[in-house]
Amino acid sequence: MIYDGSGGEPYIGEVGVRGDRIVAVGPKLKGERASEIDATGQAVAPGFINMLSWATESLVADGRGLSDLKQGITLEVMGEGSSMGPLNDAMKRQEQSRQGDIKYPIGWTTLDQYLTWLEAKGINPNVASFVGAETVRTHVLGENDEDPTPAQLAQMRALVVQAMEDGALGVGSSLIYAPGSYADTGELTALATEAGRCGGIYISHMRSEGNRLLEAIDELIEISRKSGAPAEIFHLKAAGKSNWGKLDAAIARIEAARKDGLRITADMYNYTAGSTGLDAAMPTWVQAGGREAWIKRLKDPATRREVIAEMRTDSPAFENLYRHAGAEGTLLVGFRNPKLKPLTGKTLAEVARERKVSPEDAAIDLVIEDGSRVQVVYFLMSEENVKRQTALPWMSFGSDASAQAPEGVFLQSSTHPRAYGNVARLLGKYVREEKALTLQDAVRKLTSLPALNLGLRERGALKAGYFADVVVFDPNTVADKATYEQPKQFAVGMNWVLINGGVALRNGEPTGAKTGRVVRGRAWKGWEGGGCKASAKDWQWAW
Repeated sequence: MIYDGSGGEPYIGEVGVRGDRIVAVGPKLKGERASEIDATGQAVAPGFINMLSWATESLVADGRGLSDLKQGITLEVMGEGSSMGPLNDAMKRQEQSRQGDIKYPIGWTTLDQYLTWLEAKGINPNVASFVGAETVRTHVLGENDEDPTPAQLAQMRALVVQAMEDGALGVGSSLIYAPGSYADTGELTALATEAGRCGGIYISHMRSEGNRLLEAIDELIEISRKSGAPAEIFHLKAAGKSNWGKLDAAIARIEAARKDGLRITADMYNYTAGSTGLDAAMPTWVQAGGREAWIKRLKDPATRREVIAEMRTDSPAFENLYRHAGAEGTLLVGFRNPKLKPLTGKTLAEVARERKVSPEDAAIDLVIEDGSRVQVVYFLMSEENVKRQTALPWMSFGSDASAQAPEGVFLQSSTHPRAYGNVARLLGKYVREEKALTLQDAVRKLTSLPALNLGLRERGALKAGYFADVVVFDPNTVADKATYEQPKQFAVGMNWVLINGGVALRNGEPTGAKTGRVVRGRAWKGWEGGGCKASAKDWQWAW
């Protein structure tokens, strides 16, 4: 059954591939074939696009990206707020010192140099990236809570243009975390304006997904309107039980903006819990100057008392995910310090009881002892809302996780089950079992919708002339197996994955072929007609 990515009715047919391209798609193809994949009883679709990937480091350690490959993901889109370039010398030293389980030398400066190095190293999936708004800010201002001067903002804008012409897909922001949170709307609009005139989009982990969700959507829409750039919301959600009822108003705001001609879209992961750090439990003022300054301040008793008071406030001035999840709903999954790794899999409440301290004190102590933000899982969302969001016509999907395997360095920390099951959970639970959306619509949202939103060339559809990113799976058995208790379990039901015409997965098993390439945005200087234009209006969007 051919699901071509358009969202139209599937049909029985064949797909012809020669080299790295699809050469024909139809009910019955003529001509000889050197080899054939028997897909009888299977679904054949374009390769799936992971709209929010944290495979930046995991692919350095293991280029196979198995947790995603076994779900049919053929493109990892990176760059939520921060990106692997552009870097200056101070940033390189800083990033080197902050590395966790995965250690690697930083020999690149620009984002494109990182992506090109990764491709040359050998990877299974295709890779692409936004340039991080936080990254260009840090490049110019460091991690301080200050506004750029006009000259400094001009530097930041120039860094965005450089990244866009190197192939970035747009500008990504992450506005609940320091130092990205220090950017005001005007600064973000300026960066988005450069992305827009370079054929890219503005994409954001908004300033709030909880108490100020609606105001955050208003800000994103304002940035899109003023910059002219299309905008996407990273992992749309209504976080915290007191905010679950805001989803109607959130959807209404987005659809009103779309009706008004703005290109506003969103992506999501298919779980009721998110995963981030304990920095999302503490005010951003204490984090000014970077991680080392944050930890130093936490060691001061007076500052500690002030931080704890704000952590316990019902309506804090920052996005306090801990307040929404509670200590029982905060699961510890990733430490740097070997002495703390035995705490992996425990809740913050359990650790606090063992240590005979308050949960807030325990969180502060763990950050100090680990020398990191400490990776946690926060239980925040409503299952009813998650199910409803999957059916929204402008929704695509991103794991917000790395692409890994249950072996080697990845055994040193736990993870969120979305790393192993986000796409499979959509196809198994929400399509087959709950019928929240049809399979052809799910395929569209995993393929052509994100490809069109990103302005990708010749990706996202089963169409002659397009790159041969093709998946073959069993719609009757595809399913996620990962759980919060045992997250490192591969999904099932994906049988074949072709990436750029090369076989990356054969009969459910990885081949080891290095099939991945860098996928670049529309302003890439290597394209005919590439480069930035006068404004976002000079670009044509398939919409």
